[in-house]
Amino acid sequence: MSNELIINSTQDGDRIALLQDKRLVEYHFESKDTDYIVGDIFLGTVKKVMPGLNAAFIDIGYQKDAFLHYHDLGANIKTLNKYVKAAQTQKNATPKLNQAKFEPEIDKLGKIADVLKKGQQLLVQIVKEPISTKGPRLSCELSLAGRYLVLVPFSNTVSVSKKIVSKEERTRLKRLITSIKPENFGVIIRTVAEGRDVAELDRDLRNMLANWEEGFKTLRIAKPNDKIIGELNRSSSILRDLLNESFDNIVVDNTQLYDEIKAYVQSIAPERVKILKHYTGKTKTFEHFHIEKQLKAAFGKTVTIPGGGYLVIEHTEALHVIDVNSGNKSNTETDQEATALHVNMMAAKEVARQLRLRDIGGIIVVDFIDMKSPENRQKVYEVVKEEMKRDRSKSTILPISKFGLMQITRQRVRPEQNIVTGEVCPTCGGTGKTSASILVTDEIDAAVDDLLTSHNHKSLEIYLHPFVHAYYTKGLFSRQVKWFFKYFRWVSLIKDTSLGIMEFKVMDSRGEEIELRSAFNDMNGVQDKDEE
Repeated sequence: MSNELIINSTQDGDRIALLQDKRLVEYHFESKDTDYIVGDIFLGTVKKVMPGLNAAFIDIGYQKDAFLHYHDLGANIKTLNKYVKAAQTQKNATPKLNQAKFEPEIDKLGKIADVLKKGQQLLVQIVKEPISTKGPRLSCELSLAGRYLVLVPFSNTVSVSKKIVSKEERTRLKRLITSIKPENFGVIIRTVAEGRDVAELDRDLRNMLANWEEGFKTLRIAKPNDKIIGELNRSSSILRDLLNESFDNIVVDNTQLYDEIKAYVQSIAPERVKILKHYTGKTKTFEHFHIEKQLKAAFGKTVTIPGGGYLVIEHTEALHVIDVNSGNKSNTETDQEATALHVNMMAAKEVARQLRLRDIGGIIVVDFIDMKSPENRQKVYEVVKEEMKRDRSKSTILPISKFGLMQITRQRVRPEQNIVTGEVCPTCGGTGKTSASILVTDEIDAAVDDLLTSHNHKSLEIYLHPFVHAYYTKGLFSRQVKWFFKYFRWVSLIKDTSLGIMEFKVMDSRGEEIELRSAFNDMNGVQDKDEE
């Protein structure tokens, strides 16, 4: 199975697409305005202590106070608080913990009012991004994630991922890490550490310790709400978690981001730098890799299932509901049960893909087509379990009930991805009034003539709908070629499926869009005046 990571930079942020065998399986959008990412560590201030909830609200600079429950304080919260105070007040304080004296652990069933006071400052880590009307969810059990290991300060425990099943390998890794880790730092060994040698693991551990020391330097001069240690950006964190021998390409279209990712890949996997590519083509990145069309097809309310049938995906405040339908699928199965099994098996794979793609979390109920046979229900259940193994988020899946319902809970740490697939009518712009569609070619011809003759542009690029593109480029002596013989300048035509059939954009030689006054807008203006 081939894996490709395509990163497209826009004015609003970075769009990140993970393709498996050219099929979109994960999509992320990292907004440039996002300052609160899972894994970030802040110096927060206690705003309210709520004994009734056994929790506190912490100010970390977000518009809504973040939530911290007593169970997320960690057993060594008193030691952490002592460390923070020493870092900010003692000149001889050090980031190393080998000489740290641990305070008594807090009671697992204790009260938050006995530990935190209003106005107190403490180190907190975001474990869930702001979702809907809720602020971030926090924890004081700090951890720094690496490629193979997770570093846990103020702990001495070494644990191994349950997904590493070999007893010999678990023993080897645990013994190896115990011998190289610093005192009073715990380590969680990730699944991808399986089979790795001591040099790779040691390098990963040193990188995380370096991050901890940099955070300590920031903490010494930090003010309330300052970020102490920042998590990697979304694209780098995906590479950290997923980069392996199966990756074929990492494509980036932004020079600065390309340099950042190249430096990061060199630090974690120097042998994989050669798969990183800088895309400089004129066609939009997501257009070139056929991602734009997949996004439009995958994020609607209704999603087609390969091989027939479709899903209807509905979201409520409490849960997500996915309904499986056979549609008007023609098939060669001999009976209704065989048809239901076939559609449900295909739907099971698409459901798992949709959960990853939209990053749907919380409670999900899937209404499969009714099947009488318990064996068939078990087959569908096994397919969902197998497909969900590729998902990085934790999930729990229950077998299909006799009503044909499957219940899934999936870890939700950030807002659900949502792409509006509905479009404003390209011919009326949402006004309900249209010009004749044939006029779009007249507008394009007039714009080209005006810009090349009156404004003397040396070259033009025009982005237009594929149908209109075909109209201008078909045949040996196409209209595009006739423009060349008429103006002795070449006009580049580029397909853009994000545009409506009546829309087009003209770019100059510097790649800047040229503002045009269209006949369509003139017509709307005349109509509006007539109505007045």
